[in-house]
Amino acid sequence: MKFSPGYLSRDEQSSLLEALRAALVEAPLFTPTMPRTGKPFSVRMTNFGPLGWLSDQEGGYRYQATHPTTGRPWPAMPDILLRVWNEIGGYPAPPEACLVNWYEPTARMGLHQDRDEQDLAAPVVSLSLGDTALFRIGGAKRTDPTRSFRLCSGDAMALAAESRLSFHGVDRIYPGTSTLLASGGRINLTLRRVTKP
Repeated sequence: MKFSPGYLSRDEQSSLLEALRAALVEAPLFTPTMPRTGKPFSVRMTNFGPLGWLSDQEGGYRYQATHPTTGRPWPAMPDILLRVWNEIGGYPAPPEACLVNWYEPTARMGLHQDRDEQDLAAPVVSLSLGDTALFRIGGAKRTDPTRSFRLCSGDAMALAAESRLSFHGVDRIYPGTSTLLASGGRINLTLRRVTKP
């Protein structure tokens, strides 16, 4: 795991947030559901790039080229995300998806692996915006010991090499720890390479 605290300056965070707001006009936030039960996630999401990740009871976890509600292609990734991929990820092929998760103050994300991609040699690069989150990471097995640390607005991280399939999740959000988002909450962007180059 590569952790880069304070990677994005406040101005860069604001610029990325503006790009995200513009993208939400084309690709509004939606609430995914669990494949078997149909239970809604506690986060809402959208995507940038040629592919987007989603989950629902009918189709399960998958990537697809269009928004599940509008049917339109996902908006293109802002240049700043491609720069982060190159600098933090260090992978020769470009990312194909940027999953955007919006956490309300009470939202969380259970321990999981990111393994819906064909190219598991590519990293998963993450950026945090807004309120601080308590992030938990373990090993390649769900029963492996875990450790926790805080992810603050502007922090970047890459799960790569031996940490690529580590179980990880978000245990809680700390409301009021950032002034970036006027209504509070946290945005997490994760860049992924889906297909093999």
